[in-house]
Amino acid sequence: MKQLPLLAVALLMVSSACVSKKKYTAIQLSNQTLNNKLDEANRALAECNAAKASMDGTIRSLQTSNDHLKDQVAEMSVTNQALLQNVGNMATLSAQEAANLEKSLESIKEKDLQIRRMQDALDKKDSVTLALVVSLKSSLGNLNDTDVTVNVEKSVVFIELSDKMLFKSGSAELSPRAKEVLGKVATVLNDKPDQEVLVEGHTDNVPISRECIKDNWDLSASRAITITRVLQNDYKVDPARITAAGRSEYVPKASNDTPEGRSINRRIRIVILPKMDQFYNMIEDGLKKATEAEEGQ
Repeated sequence: MKQLPLLAVALLMVSSACVSKKKYTAIQLSNQTLNNKLDEANRALAECNAAKASMDGTIRSLQTSNDHLKDQVAEMSVTNQALLQNVGNMATLSAQEAANLEKSLESIKEKDLQIRRMQDALDKKDSVTLALVVSLKSSLGNLNDTDVTVNVEKSVVFIELSDKMLFKSGSAELSPRAKEVLGKVATVLNDKPDQEVLVEGHTDNVPISRECIKDNWDLSASRAITITRVLQNDYKVDPARITAAGRSEYVPKASNDTPEGRSINRRIRIVILPKMDQFYNMIEDGLKKATEAEEGQ
């Protein structure tokens, strides 16, 4: 997400050659909106990290209290044994001592339960993210895992599609299969109508110069715009939600030194930018769908 300012550079370069001043201003405003949303997400992340740190501290404190209580119980047990030995086999614990021992045991049980609940909450944080990814991938249907990936990082959803599914080599012309794939992506986007969408085009580092395509900046931006038009015109995704951006060759996922690495780097990335309350709703929806899927098996 720290690389989002690069979007402004890409958009400025594309806009300066291809769009009017009015559209250029609109793109600037869109970029400012994205930066504001990034700030909002970073603040929310800082709050979450602070809450987690506080929870970790509480757990450590409870564990320390638990150990202390166990030590107290052990000491009381020794004391009680000495009393029993003094009077033979008769139980001579006073009513008050018995009550104190019972309270200590109950306190230990309560502290243990709190610790288990907090640990369960930490474990659940990881499981809900996985459930959300599974839910989104199920919405995309039976697409090959090597051609599509879904990730969730810091409340942002990333859907990546390989260029071989979408475009002819070295062009922004869609392949025959592309609309089928984009239709499934549009279903996911239309299910979440209040969330911003960023469509990024990425290339490898092989230079390109063709008619109407000057370089990889041009190619990546043109591909992002082509995807945006299909989502808008064919699948009715609200264009006001979408920003199209070219990232050229400068955000690689793998080394460009091998054909395999270059293939990985040629991709379209669709970023869903929810507000924090929307993200939690997505998690709840993902957990619900995962539970329904398990029950249906």
